[in-house]
Parts: sequence; C-alpha cells; structure tokens
Amino acid sequence: MGVPMNRYFTIALLATTAAAGFNAPAFAGQAAPAAENEVVGVEEIIVEARRRNESLQETPVAITAVNAAMLESKASMNIGDLQGAAPNLLITQQNSGAQAANLSIRGLTYADIEKSQEPTVGVVIDGVFVGTNTGQLLDTFDIGQIEVLRGPQGTLFGRNTIGGVINIRRTRPTMEFGGKAEISYSKWNTWQARGVLNVGNGESIGLKTWYFHNESDGYYRNAISGKRAGGSNNDNFGAALLLKPVDSNFDALLTVEKLDQQFQPVNSSISNSTDLICAFAPASQCNRNTTSDLYTVFVSPATSTYKAPAATLEMNYDAGAVKITSITGWRKGKEFQTQDFDGTSADFYYVLRRQNYRQWSQELRFAGDLGENFDYVVGGFYFNSRYNLTQFSRVGAFNDTISPDVFDANPQNVIGKTESYAAFGDFNWAFADQWRLSFGGRWTRDQKELTNSFAQTGVIGTGDGTFKKFTPKVGVDFRPNRDTMLYASWSRGYRSGGFSPRAATAATAGTPYQPETVDSYEIGGKFDLFDRKLTFNAAGFVSKYKDLQQNTTIPGGPTGNQTITSNVGSATIKGIEADLTARPTDGLRLTATVGILDSKFKNFVVGNVSPVTGLPIPFDYSGNNLIYAPKFSGSLGAEYTVPTSFGKVVGNVGLRHISPYDQQISLGGTTGNLTTGPVIVTGNDPRVRVKTQNLLDAALTANFSLAGKDAYLTVFGRNILDQKRTNAAFTVAGLFTFASAIEPANYGATLGVKF
Repeated sequence: MGVPMNRYFTIALLATTAAAGFNAPAFAGQAAPAAENEVVGVEEIIVEARRRNESLQETPVAITAVNAAMLESKASMNIGDLQGAAPNLLITQQNSGAQAANLSIRGLTYADIEKSQEPTVGVVIDGVFVGTNTGQLLDTFDIGQIEVLRGPQGTLFGRNTIGGVINIRRTRPTMEFGGKAEISYSKWNTWQARGVLNVGNGESIGLKTWYFHNESDGYYRNAISGKRAGGSNNDNFGAALLLKPVDSNFDALLTVEKLDQQFQPVNSSISNSTDLICAFAPASQCNRNTTSDLYTVFVSPATSTYKAPAATLEMNYDAGAVKITSITGWRKGKEFQTQDFDGTSADFYYVLRRQNYRQWSQELRFAGDLGENFDYVVGGFYFNSRYNLTQFSRVGAFNDTISPDVFDANPQNVIGKTESYAAFGDFNWAFADQWRLSFGGRWTRDQKELTNSFAQTGVIGTGDGTFKKFTPKVGVDFRPNRDTMLYASWSRGYRSGGFSPRAATAATAGTPYQPETVDSYEIGGKFDLFDRKLTFNAAGFVSKYKDLQQNTTIPGGPTGNQTITSNVGSATIKGIEADLTARPTDGLRLTATVGILDSKFKNFVVGNVSPVTGLPIPFDYSGNNLIYAPKFSGSLGAEYTVPTSFGKVVGNVGLRHISPYDQQISLGGTTGNLTTGPVIVTGNDPRVRVKTQNLLDAALTANFSLAGKDAYLTVFGRNILDQKRTNAAFTVAGLFTFASAIEPANYGATLGVKF
C-alpha cells in the first residue's frame, strides 16, 4: 500500500519549514537593490510560464526550466531525454505516429495518436500550441529553453492542458554573423549532422537558418529477415527572420520550417496463450518476456513517411503603457504509414493509414501595469484544425504479399474539424506588503465535427457539437524575505469533448463524449539558500479528475465490435514533488528531483462484452491503476567543470529512477458475475506494466580552440545500465498484444564547433 499520503504531506511540510529556517532574516518593504540580487551561486533563470518574463524563483507555479547549456552538457537528442528529470514527468515515444509522444504530467496523459482526440499535456513551440501529439518529439539542438509547467494551465494556455504544459522556445536570430555545427555517431550506425547559421546587420535585421539530419539502422533485429529493424531517416530545415526597426518599439519574427521523416514502425510480440493470434503464430513468437525479448521482432516490413511544414509569425509592439503581442501559427502534416500490429509472422492484423492534418491559430495578447501594484495579461485566441484519415486493414489474410489497399475494398474514412475561440485574463495584485494575489480565467468555446464512413458501406454516422467551459485560477503568494516565496493556488483544467473516431454505428458516431475537468489544489515554496548556492522548490497537490474520457470496446459495427470514447467516473491524484539545485564549490553543480503520486479511480464502470453471452454488461475498473502514473520518480545529477590549458572539461552524470507504471487501462483478473455483471476488474493486464527503470546517462565534453573557433568533443553514454523495458504496450481484446521498447545501452561521440 505504501506510505499514506498524509505522511507525504507531513514530510513536505517539514522539509519546507526546515528550508525556510536557513534563509536570511526577513526584511520589510520592497525587493533589495539590484546589487544585492546578483547571482552568487545558482544562476537566475527567466521563464515565460505566465506569459511574462519572470524569475523562476518568483513565479508561483510548479515549474522546471532547462536551458541550452543544460541540454548540451547532457548530450540531449530530443525532448524525450527530459523524462524523469522533472518531477512527475514522463515522455515516451508512440511508435504508431511520426515523432509522436506520450506525455504524462502528474499522472494525466493521453496515449493515442488519433488527431480527432486531443492530448492532456499541451506542447507549445515558440508560442504556438501543437494540437496533436504527432511532431512533438522536438530536436534539442537549437532550443534556447524548455519549461515544464505542472498542473492545469487552462487560464493562459487553454484547453487540453489539464496535466500541464511543455513550453519550448527556440533560439532567436542573433543579428550577427555566427553559428554552430556538429556531427555525432553512435551505435546501430546512428549518425547526426546539425548546423545553425546566423547573419545580420547587428541591430535591425537578422536571419537564422538551420538544417538537422539524423539516421539510424534501428536497435531491433528482425528474426525473419536477419536485419536491423526500426531504422529512421529524418531531415529538419528552416529559417527565421527577425526585424527590429531602429528607433522603434516593434519587432517581428517569422519562422518557416519543414520536417521530413521516414522510419520503420516496429511492434514486438508480447502475446501469450490467451490471445487468439497464438493459435496461428509459431510458438516461439508467443509467451515472450517484456524485457530482453522485445528487441527481437517478427513483423512484416512496414514504413512510415511524414512531411510537416510549419510557419510562425510573432510580432511585439511596446506602446509604453501596454505591450501588444501577436502570434500566428500554421502547421500541416501528411502521413503514410503501414504497420504490423499483431507483432508476429502470422499476418493477422496489418494496416495502412493515410492521414492529413492542418491547424491554424491566432493569439493576441495585451500586457501591462495599472499602477505599481497591479499587472495584467489579457487576450483572445482562435484555433482551427482539419483532419482526415483513410485506413485500409488487412485482417486475417495470412498473406503479407497483398497490399492492404488491395485486400480491403471497404476502408474506413474519418474526417474531423475543430474550431475554437477563447478569451482570457491573468492578473497580479500586490494587495499588501510582501503579499500578492494572482487570479484569472479563460472562457473557451469549441465546435467539433466528425464523420465516420466506409468506402462501400457509406456514411456510418456524423457528430456535430459545441462544448463550452470557463476555467478559473486563483492563488496567493507570500514573500517574507528576498530568499523565500510561499504560495497556494486552485486552478481548473478542461479537456474538450468530441466524438469517437473509431465508432462504427450511427448511434455511437453521433453521440458526443463530454469534456473532462481537473480541479487542482496546490501549496508550495521556493527557497534560495546560502547566498544562492542552493535553490530548493517543493509543492504538494491534490487533483480531482472528473468525467474521465476513456475508450471502451462494445458490440456493433461491420466487424462485430467497436471502440468508443465515453465519460466514466472520476479519479483523485495526490502528490508531492521537489527539485534542488546546488553549487557547493566552483565548477560543481548538483541537481535532484523527487515526484510522488498516489492515484485512485472512483465509479469507473463501463459497458463491456460478457465473455459468456457476448452481450454488454457492466465492468467495474475502479481498482485499476491510472496509466503513466508511477508512484515514485526521481533523479540525481552532477556536473563538474575543470579548467585546462586548452579550455575546459565538463563531466555530466545523471541517474533517473522511475517506479513501475501501467500503460493501458485493460483487463487483468476479474471477479463477479461474468454473465450479467457487474464484473469486477482486479487490475490491468501485467504485460502493459513497465518494470522499475534506473536510467544512467553520462557525458564528458572537452572544450578547446580549433582554428580560432570554440570547439568541443563529447563522448556520451545513455542507459548505461542497459535497462530493457517497454516504451509502450497495448493489448487488443484477447486478439493480440504488442509493445515497443526503449533504447538499450548506447554509446557515441559528438564533435562540434561554434563561431
């Protein structure tokens, strides 16, 4: 059962009180003069978590910020390397979509790739909200800073941020000549070449261009062909133009880019004798483990191509009393993907998916001060997206030479449309000495349309609905001295309703599922200790999760069953999180994070198919674990810099520990009445549970001069302990079960130059 949550909160309160006791004596009045605020130890980090430029330690939000220098020292490749490095954050790759991520913050996640449904964690790139989890695993080479905001962010970032937000800001053009280039090589014939070039006149115009290439043979081996599997070949390129007219308070940044990706979707078989596929597949391809066996696969050849152009225009005008910001975003994605989902050589279930996605958004913000004690951010937001999917399914063909679009003369087609409007405001009022009240809200209106059809059967059903929600937030913070901030807040998050993309009857296709909401209650503290040689931040929270959107399999449709989304029950999530950064001596930086979660469903009862009669009866999943919600996660890190005769050497080592967690709401054991119900589900299928992970990473970088330029050579190791675990796992209604695997131990080197 673990430690009771009231004991967790007691521990957090004691830690907070103890930390506060180390601070300098309290002072009265306003902040100290600038000279007294100079950074002595841990560097000051400026964040945009509340659409303002604020010090991280003065922002009353649970937030972790990672800047470019931190990413470089860890030899990070993409934002997935942040997993476990921020409290209660999981980032895993979803191999059924291009650059798709399963993101979980504080136990709230969306583990699917359908673009007619939306994630629970928002990803914002240069101010633009990404409306689908495809394309979220961004390369870290040109990132200036990543902010992980934990808890609902509905006021300033909008719907579909009930878990939190990952706010990514890439570097801006420097307006001067300069650049950075590097090449890397590691196991499985993996290599990368990446470069950024800046030019400009130094004051009014700057142009940044970039090109990233990476490719790999993949870390799986196909037992049928004897070759490497899971390979990829990616190109990302673009340009950013910054204009800042002289003697003007205006600037404009236009960014255009494109991602071209090709990869081999790979599924590992974790089916066992209870799955139908094992009646057809060779015995050696069933009853396999969920660790070392994952890296040998038996799938038919598959491929995925993804082309994603995008453009962003950010404009800022400082009118003195008010600063006006406009952000226009356009993104498009075109995908072609085949995939062998049963994971065996039996060729039982193989699909071809063709899909297109397009989104356009516009945000307009006004920010300023009303007197010395009151500041605000207000604005409006518009979002429009279109999506279509055509899926050809080769089911039970047992012949992988037939293309799915030849085998399936009645493919499924899904067409979706979303249009959203919002108005928001966020306010700070310093109502008393050392006290500040923060409050605000956002009103959102979503219009959703979805049509499900089959080529020969015709239209199955359509849905058209409107969903509205007001998401408020209120908080108070207290700063007894310049080194301490204590805060408490309540906020509400909202995930929009919609229609089931896999519904196969008119009734289910036309019946909407309603929005789900999260009410989060949070207390926290931020402390700068020992003349800023140590910072310590901690928070405790309780989240009330209502009207959960969950997928359920019920009878109906051309294949006899269908998957629909419906609102079921509620959940309570309690947690504690803390992070610490210390610089005890020159050149040494130490970091640590802790995340603790205790979560429980309530009244999670849905209609499911009786294993006796084949008719729908109630199943109670209230005893199952929430997915992607480990009870404990944490990290330890150390970075040491040593000056040398040729420059400096930087060593970095980090250990990320993640306790077991489930990846799918599924049927494990059952009790109760299997004929009429209710059936009590006693847990998720054990095959979709990830075992404990201890991910050890290290990098050693030598910085030196090369032809008068700053150069560096990095040798790195990732997952040095060679942990072998599932990256994602899914079981399909007693038919088959499949998974993908995390990257095993990897070693490599990077050579780079800055000029």
